[in-house]
Amino acid sequence: MSENKEIIPKGNAMGYKFTIILMAAIIAVLLWLLFTSKQLVTEAVVEKENLRVDLTGELDSLMTEHKLVQNEYGELTAKMSEKDSIIFSKSQEIKKLISSKADYYQIKRKLEYLRKITQSYVDQIDSLFTVNTKLKEEVTAYKSNLNSEKAKTTSLSLEKENLTNIINTAASDIPAYNIKGKTFHLKGKTNKEVETYKANRVDRVNICFTIGQNLVAKPGNKTVYIRISRPDKLIISNGQGNEYSFEAGGTRLQFSLKREIDYQNKAIDVCANWDKRTETPAMEGTYEVTIWLDGKQIGTTSFKLE
Repeated sequence: MSENKEIIPKGNAMGYKFTIILMAAIIAVLLWLLFTSKQLVTEAVVEKENLRVDLTGELDSLMTEHKLVQNEYGELTAKMSEKDSIIFSKSQEIKKLISSKADYYQIKRKLEYLRKITQSYVDQIDSLFTVNTKLKEEVTAYKSNLNSEKAKTTSLSLEKENLTNIINTAASDIPAYNIKGKTFHLKGKTNKEVETYKANRVDRVNICFTIGQNLVAKPGNKTVYIRISRPDKLIISNGQGNEYSFEAGGTRLQFSLKREIDYQNKAIDVCANWDKRTETPAMEGTYEVTIWLDGKQIGTTSFKLE
């Protein structure tokens, strides 16, 4: 049996081949365009995301700086509340634009505007701070001067009061001077006084002094008290009762010796002796002697026994 073969014209075969090659080329171009477009879209998305991150970073940085300024200047920022509200409102507006992926250049323009507002805020608050600091310094200086003047006034008042007291005291006080304390050993039956500084030989203490002149003091009979204090601070006295004490400044004080004088506003010499009454040796050390008149200490001296 004979096979029937379809005979394709040579011209048509060449046309088919060209068509196939053309279609393959078109498909290749389309695939390339698809790949390229996809890559461009991906790059555009990445770039847009990077821009969003950058813009968000700029906004956050700007608002962080603003917050630091608020914290640094504290109470002064209360006077800038209106501008604070504007800055906050603008920052929220920019956040919404960034979230909605609005035009990059529009957002940049608003960021620059916000930056100018915050810089103006800093300039104003710096100016307020300078003025406030100057005012505080002036107030401090004023208070210091006021306190200084008050201190001077108080000091002058105290000085005046002290001078008045001194004058009043000087007018009524009667001084004692030339106060001398001597110690003697009483020798023989005649008790001859032999001056000594030996504690184991002392039998008598002699205190002599001068009551000074005071023309404005009250004259008349007065009692002069003498207190002799041993090295251990105990007062040498004949007893512990009230008859061996006197009043001074609301306190009862023991005395060692006393002398009655008739004071007529002129200087008068006074002497008094303390005689040891026991065989016990006197204490070694320094003895303090104070003279008292009208309840006031008017003189002092000391002597030492070895």
